[in-house]
Amino acid sequence: MDTKRWQLLISGRVQGVYYRASTEHKASSLGLTGFARNLPDGRVEIIAEGPEDRLDQLKAWCAEGPPDARVDAVEIAQESPTGEFSNFSVR
Repeated sequence: MDTKRWQLLISGRVQGVYYRASTEHKASSLGLTGFARNLPDGRVEIIAEGPEDRLDQLKAWCAEGPPDARVDAVEIAQESPTGEFSNFSVR
């Protein structure tokens, strides 16, 4: 398995709508590791590691988000995987 690491920055109405908790559930169900956290500028940052096909599935989910969210943009940056995570969590 070829592990990748992506940073996703989600903008829109994504804070206060269970975006991070929903992301944790989705990422965990895909077997990804990493975290989701709110940023001071109103975006949500996601760091996720795993196979690229599963990261693609997470990205597709992030573009929709949970029912009360409104996603305006999903920015992705690929990084070198570190293997530092044992699960996916909310920070």
